[in-house]
Amino acid sequence: MGTGTSIGVPQIGCECRVCTSKNPKDKRLRCSSLVETRDARILIDCGPDFRQQMLTVPFDRLDGVLITHEHYDHTGGIDDLRPFCVFNDHSVNIFLDSYTAQHLRDRLPYFFRTKLYPGVAHIALHEIQPYDSFYIKETRVTPLPVMHGQLPILGYRIDCPSGKSLGYITDMSSCEPRVHEVLEKVDILVVNALRFNPHPAHQTLEEAVAFAQRIGAPTTRFIHFSHDIGLHDETNAQLSQGMSLAFDGEIIEK
Repeated sequence: MGTGTSIGVPQIGCECRVCTSKNPKDKRLRCSSLVETRDARILIDCGPDFRQQMLTVPFDRLDGVLITHEHYDHTGGIDDLRPFCVFNDHSVNIFLDSYTAQHLRDRLPYFFRTKLYPGVAHIALHEIQPYDSFYIKETRVTPLPVMHGQLPILGYRIDCPSGKSLGYITDMSSCEPRVHEVLEKVDILVVNALRFNPHPAHQTLEEAVAFAQRIGAPTTRFIHFSHDIGLHDETNAQLSQGMSLAFDGEIIEK
């Protein structure tokens, strides 16, 4: 639903050829994905563009929200979960690590008071641990520890009841070898690739391609781009078969 970095594309005040492109694939909201399995509907990250993104898809329940880390571009839309509280006993289940959970409690205290403000979203925080799998209905989710510069964050492997699998990682700069092992044989890999030049907290496109080659998924999509990734069509033409830049609104069916 969104493939851009923390400031999105176009970047405010920028007149580069990417930010002024007329190609819809060069317009990038903040990163978020919606995963629909046979029995579950799962949101990955809930950034400040969440409301705009959800207006483009049918309104339906959210069985779970997976949060990768506490940065605003991945959590800034949590207040907009309110409409989804009509499902699931009037609450939304959010899965996240303890560090991120504490930051949300500090940043959004009005969600967690004894006497809630009328109309506030009812959210239930479920603290999870790396490699400890859990289920959202019959869909299996395995949190994966990755590093975002010096910050430990989470990626996810999602195994659908149909037997298909997804690996989803954003904002990664590095990871331990076990992460590669857990992601082996996923059907779809989604992974971050900020730009061409090095960054202390994100993978470059070259690093992301090398990571994807190691995983060996038949379908790979790169996400979390700045405008420095270049024009979508030009950069995409440089990638190997099975790999491509994702774009906002893209639907991948397996």
